[in-house]
Amino acid sequence: MKLLIVDDASMVRRAVGRVFTADFFEEIEQAADGLEALATFETFQPDVVTLDITMPHLDGLSVLEEMIKRNPDVRVLIISALADVHTAVKALKIGAEQFICKPFTQEELREGLDEVLEDYVTN
Repeated sequence: MKLLIVDDASMVRRAVGRVFTADFFEEIEQAADGLEALATFETFQPDVVTLDITMPHLDGLSVLEEMIKRNPDVRVLIISALADVHTAVKALKIGAEQFICKPFTQEELREGLDEVLEDYVTN
């Protein structure tokens, strides 16, 4: 499986990558903003995406909509400092599988990924 980590903070991208490197993913790519995320999504074709909401050039909800249009089967875990219910509900309605808030623990990140992959692995 392939993972795309999208966040404008390199520290967050590294933290997510460290948690998932030895886990389920053979390949991991990263993107630092919304436009880079869509370009990488197109060429890399990830199975799973971790996605921030607040980013330069294109916000995460717009990126999420475009990713779902391009590949309705992609699994998306939103990781955002925007903890309001409206944003979380909107992301889930668009097609995100799970939403976790920053700051997060390794355990919360793993649990979020487990939920994202739950029925993916059984199919």
